[in-house]
Amino acid sequence: MRKRRLGLIGPDVSALGLGCLSFGGMFGPTTEAESLRTLDAAWDHGINFLDTANGYGKGVSETVIGTWLASRGHRPHIATKAAFTDDPARRIDNRPEHLRAELEGSLKRLGVDHVTLFYAHRHDPLIPAEDLAGTMQRLIGEGKILGYGLSEIAPYTLERAHAVHPVMAVQNEYSLWTRQPELGLIQRCMALGVAFVPFSPLARGVFGTPMADPSNFPPGEFRTRIPRFYPENWPHNLMKLQAFHAYAHDHGYTPAALALAWLLDRAGHLIPIPGTRSASHLADWATAPEIDLTDEDREEIDRILPVGWAWGDRYDEAQTVTVERYS
Repeated sequence: MRKRRLGLIGPDVSALGLGCLSFGGMFGPTTEAESLRTLDAAWDHGINFLDTANGYGKGVSETVIGTWLASRGHRPHIATKAAFTDDPARRIDNRPEHLRAELEGSLKRLGVDHVTLFYAHRHDPLIPAEDLAGTMQRLIGEGKILGYGLSEIAPYTLERAHAVHPVMAVQNEYSLWTRQPELGLIQRCMALGVAFVPFSPLARGVFGTPMADPSNFPPGEFRTRIPRFYPENWPHNLMKLQAFHAYAHDHGYTPAALALAWLLDRAGHLIPIPGTRSASHLADWATAPEIDLTDEDREEIDRILPVGWAWGDRYDEAQTVTVERYS
């Protein structure tokens, strides 16, 4: 597995991380045994960067990773997050006491005394970015985290926080069907020496094999709320996706591996974190860093999936409330 630097101030990690959201049951039921097999497969493929959060299954994802760490003895780099609350009056909380308490809970579930990276899962508009950075700086000084990150933010929040204490990574959604970070955030990260970590790089499963199919989503599943899967939008998206899948197969790649190779090809400071709860699905894309795109590949992918090709928004109105917009 090729390596990339986790920002100017971070360690070298695998060029692909493993997103551990699905260990908490976000995309359907799973078992601890299945998650442990997936973690074993990731490690065997050279993936040493795990991404989780306190809210993934209300701590289930972190607990599974903790079990894996205790039973295998491996020492990957771990990123976790906190900010969401169950309080409808304050869905996002970046106050020092909240972030500290949530981090302590994460460390306990993971069975470690520190993590490599701790993100504010969202920026709380009631807390200035400078104050948030100060909280993170204190946690770094105490040795509980090596660095901090921000998620679903705008470039101006990055600049404000970074001026107080260097940000290690920014994590926003970015893939062939979500291109907004190209409008300034990726560039600002590069200029400041901050890693950019694309989440949902396989676009909620549409670049997977088999392709995500909204007709199979169970009632209430997270993706049923994403407009791109709505009946009025999905047929248009499906037609484009089928063309990309065909191109990948014709060139000897899985669609997932080619979609990730496209991301890795965009810039050297990008570290995508595809997620899965299946060791077999992980094998479909783990070799993506070994794919070197040609100019012909780039041109054809741009033709099949041009900027702005996706029909529908990436979030519904309720989900969008916590996301910073800048364009």
